[in-house]
Amino acid sequence: MSQFQKEIVQAVLIADNNVWNFKPLSDEGSTALLPLVNVSMLDYALIALNRSGVEEVFVYASLYLQDIRDHIKQGIATYASWSFKMTVHVIGGEGCRCFGDAMRDLDAKALIRGNFILLGADTVTNADLRPVLEQHKRMAKFDKGAAATLVFKESTSSTGRTGNELLIAVDKQSTRLHYHQRLRMNHKETRYQIPLDVFLSNSCVTLHHNLLDPQIAIGSPSMLSLFSDNFDFQTRDDFVRGLLINEELLDSRIYVSLLPSAQYAHKVNNWLSYQLVSRDIISRWAYPLVPDMGVYKLQQQYVFYKDNIYKSHDANVSKVALQENVVVQAGSHVDTGTVISSSVVGANCRIGKNCQLNNVFLMANVTIHDNCQLRHCVIGPDTVINENCVITAGCVLGPKCVLPANTNLANTLVTHSPNTQRTEENEVVELEAIGPKAYIVSDVTTGDPDDSDADEELIPSATTLCIPKMSEIQSQSNDVSDYSYSSDDDDEDESRVATPLPDDTNIFLSEVIDSLTRGFREKSNPDFLILEINSSRYAYNMSLKEVNFNVVKAVFGMESIIEPANNNVMMAINAAFKQLGPVVSNYIKSEDAMFDCLKALEDICEENELVREKISQVVHYLYDKDFVSEDAIHAWYEQLDTVEHATLRQSLAKLVDWLNQSSEEDDDDDDDEGGDDD
Repeated sequence: MSQFQKEIVQAVLIADNNVWNFKPLSDEGSTALLPLVNVSMLDYALIALNRSGVEEVFVYASLYLQDIRDHIKQGIATYASWSFKMTVHVIGGEGCRCFGDAMRDLDAKALIRGNFILLGADTVTNADLRPVLEQHKRMAKFDKGAAATLVFKESTSSTGRTGNELLIAVDKQSTRLHYHQRLRMNHKETRYQIPLDVFLSNSCVTLHHNLLDPQIAIGSPSMLSLFSDNFDFQTRDDFVRGLLINEELLDSRIYVSLLPSAQYAHKVNNWLSYQLVSRDIISRWAYPLVPDMGVYKLQQQYVFYKDNIYKSHDANVSKVALQENVVVQAGSHVDTGTVISSSVVGANCRIGKNCQLNNVFLMANVTIHDNCQLRHCVIGPDTVINENCVITAGCVLGPKCVLPANTNLANTLVTHSPNTQRTEENEVVELEAIGPKAYIVSDVTTGDPDDSDADEELIPSATTLCIPKMSEIQSQSNDVSDYSYSSDDDDEDESRVATPLPDDTNIFLSEVIDSLTRGFREKSNPDFLILEINSSRYAYNMSLKEVNFNVVKAVFGMESIIEPANNNVMMAINAAFKQLGPVVSNYIKSEDAMFDCLKALEDICEENELVREKISQVVHYLYDKDFVSEDAIHAWYEQLDTVEHATLRQSLAKLVDWLNQSSEEDDDDDDDEGGDDD
């Protein structure tokens, strides 16, 4: 390659991961296409690479290769958000049995022309990997033996282990890796044995015992050749362990980069981490990878309500049924009496009357009949659950299952096919039937079939293991944490879990409040304030709906309205809108925007008692000044919950009646004029 030719940023995406851990759904399709908050995990990984400036991606798969190719073609045809500036190739080989085989095949195909980003299709991250790539390039110039830079994320959770936790020892100055140990889910270490040479041979070593491994790495071209030269490298952990043991022999070294605390990264390697990452996405820790930002399609598919509720316009659901942390996709219908919390509902689902769903993940076209209780479970696509069923404690139902009425299940995997299952000794086992299209699948093994890097000293080969399943997420803050310790009481504060930073929405709101407060005080040109708000909008990737909502909140969040002179809040509001009205009018134009404006008043009423007491006058003022229309007020009033917003509805009742009477009088006047013409 010419020194003047621009180096193309390439990436490798490994699609076949954790097949055993996602049974029985992995028996029917690729784990890379498994929906996570109604978007496939492969799309999250492609979006992450696109955000990091990657120009060419090689998706490597050996299972369900044609399904992945069809998904990529469909994404390009429907203008998926990752498809505009990035070329995606799907490659694979039938003989590929593990991660190491995939790397050796890539080396044989000679597709990688320089440093590259290595990512798993089960990785969800909003991190910009360009700084890490540049860091690796600088290190490779200094150290010709730099084979890879591993990217880790400091853990801010105390909910237990998911299999992604690590203990590492790193040179504090050069960030070179000297020791690497994966912490096991089913094995609580009482002590760690770190070779003495790690400390004797290095003057300054830092131990990190609170890290997550999101399976992100920057590889040098030599990384692929190292896999080709060492056929015992089956997994990424094999590669790391082999280089640490044979550094001098292989003349290769590994370096480490830690993501900033504000960036999110997590590997979805089992149903437990699937539950945790879903919760993080819904709670907006992975922003902008959130449902209402059009993660996959460049259009808004959900309306975002408070308490982290995301509901499609085309979903027929009463707001009373959704408690908190819920996503409902288009075409779904929920009958009366049903309560849903901390759950994801896929497209075209039907949920009957008087059902209870908590931490439930429904994929497309699921039907749940009346009086069912579901907790901590996954229901595959096209599954039917009949009346009075109770499904709890980490159950997973595969696609097209039909569960008979009055069935109780806990900690069970179910498939629709009566096909026999084979044990590790290749013995045929008949599946236990619980219905014509429901058969129990065993998940017990004497080792993880997908995990060849088990340390025999840590876990005996005869240990019986099961697939990690969903459960009630228990905080371990009161227990002795696996990720923190202190040598004395003075160090206690340093070992505590880091507090997550405020999300971008709150930062955006505070910046808009500052801009409007300064503009109101200095009587600034409204056009300049609009430019400032738009700059903040693009800086924090705010959707137009979020901008509408937060601009109104910002006006009412100014100190002059929060603490008005003589408590005369209406005078303060009039003064604010007299100066800032053109700014608000720039955003509140359409009926949808007017609805966003009135929705913002719900939050404002909860925060400002003076506004709450005068809410009818406030809405009337906005109506008189043409900020909101009569239709928008009626639409907003109709969707206010009769229980949750009873006081607000009562305060607005007279205003709504007055608007109705005015409309009737206008209609009568029109009729009279029509009669005179006759």
